[in-house]
Amino acid sequence: MSEAEKEHHYQHHVDQQPSAPPPPPPHQYGTFQGVHNYPPQPVIGFPQPVPPPGASGGHYVHGYQAVPGYAVAEGRPVVRERRLPCCGIGIGWFLFIVGFFLAAIPWYVGAFILLCAQYDNREKPGYVACLIAAIIGTIAVIFGVTS
Repeated sequence: MSEAEKEHHYQHHVDQQPSAPPPPPPHQYGTFQGVHNYPPQPVIGFPQPVPPPGASGGHYVHGYQAVPGYAVAEGRPVVRERRLPCCGIGIGWFLFIVGFFLAAIPWYVGAFILLCAQYDNREKPGYVACLIAAIIGTIAVIFGVTS
């Protein structure tokens, strides 16, 4: 065999060698990963973003868009709410606690405020506690008098 034939035979042999398989994809952590060799599918069942009506063709960028001529404020707005009265716990919880010592009268005051007056929404849980305590106290008094 001449050198040219050897080179041709060697090249033919190298071309017929099976190529190495591609490396496996990296292992992913999570619950719903699907099968690794299955192509990803589009999400079905969730509303997909669409351009607003009247938008001319072109690329539509999702997210917040500024109105031309107005500056966009960045960062979180600082909202300061006034402090609740009665050492910061609110009048509702104060009435609830004091009701144990003053024969449940503050509970009825708290229930009246909840049902008939304006109040700060942060104090609503304390007023609801007063209402429930007033109802339970009334039921206890009724059963105590009748027996």
